Amino acid sequence: MGIESFLKKHGLKEGSVVRAKKGKSSFTGTIIPSIEKDILTLKLESGYNTGIKIESGLKVEKVKEGKAVGKAKPAKFENRPGLPTVSILQIGGTIAARVDYRTGAVYTTFEPEDLLTLVPELAEMANIKTRLISNMFSEDMRFSHYQLIAREIEKEAKKGVKGIILPHGTDTMAYTSAALAFMLQDIQIPIILVGAQRSTDRGSTDAIMNLICAMEFITKTDFCGVGICMHGTSSDDNCLILPACKTRKMHTSRRDAFKPVNAEPIAKIAFGTRKIEMLEKDYCKKSPEKKLKLLDKMEEKVSLFKIHPNLDHELVACLRKNKYRGVVLEGTGLGQAPVGKPNEQARICFPKQRLSNLPGCLEISTKKRQKN
Repeated sequence: MGIESFLKKHGLKEGSVVRAKKGKSSFTGTIIPSIEKDILTLKLESGYNTGIKIESGLKVEKVKEGKAVGKAKPAKFENRPGLPTVSILQIGGTIAARVDYRTGAVYTTFEPEDLLTLVPELAEMANIKTRLISNMFSEDMRFSHYQLIAREIEKEAKKGVKGIILPHGTDTMAYTSAALAFMLQDIQIPIILVGAQRSTDRGSTDAIMNLICAMEFITKTDFCGVGICMHGTSSDDNCLILPACKTRKMHTSRRDAFKPVNAEPIAKIAFGTRKIEMLEKDYCKKSPEKKLKLLDKMEEKVSLFKIHPNLDHELVACLRKNKYRGVVLEGTGLGQAPVGKPNEQARICFPKQRLSNLPGCLEISTKKRQKN
């Protein structure tokens, strides 16, 4: 029997809270969409999903009615005179995602209007123009996506908007911000990338606060250029505007995961009072005589290479073999790399070779290996 027939037979529907018994096992939860036609899927009170095969011996008892899984209807917002216009160019990521109740995974299926429905406060702060550039997780991004984003930003800037918000996945958001900072030379509006560590349908989401603080910063300051807006602490105290080229994600799940490295935050926005404190005094301000120069040509054949112990020269040599035109070496300490001759202990790894003929790892990648 399929799930639809099973639910119809027992007078159930998605959203019903039921107690399911099979043998000695008993589960109580809410019926959610099932990815398999012969599986009854329940969302348990613990938050986990469980699937029960529909077969003889399965008994269900309705506990109470509930609501089927769904999302709110997109709200419609009209332009309000006197408010600045801000564009939201959506790229995807957790900030534009919600839980897939079939699997428990997170997926990106938002329409551009959905963020405004979730955060109606934004429409009270500015007239919003929103559209989707690309719906994807940030780990899947390529240089061509940076080019696409930069060109779309140029289009919006020419329309005279006050600023642009880029909802973006957090895993590679720092890479995108750095790329855009170089590609959008002398841009005279704020471009603020906003991420979320928790999806928007979770009670602990940081998306709403991050978006509101980004909008406050865009509409109430004279900052121009690229920045990142994320939580300043793990609580809902404030958000920080972080420098585009000196910020890294330092934690997988903390809401204050983004930290500036060898730099200070540009600004702090108190969420409760909406007070903005400029922490960096020498920030980039709007200058009417400057015009945007779009530098959107990128070299694909470049690589970031991390130096680590026991580095094999073949890993470096493959970059030359594949005709890479540039390599950024992330060294240890002050920039060290294995360029010296191995010492006596290297005989363990190279028992048949004379140590005098063993160049360092990076040196060996630039010339043919000497034969003994």
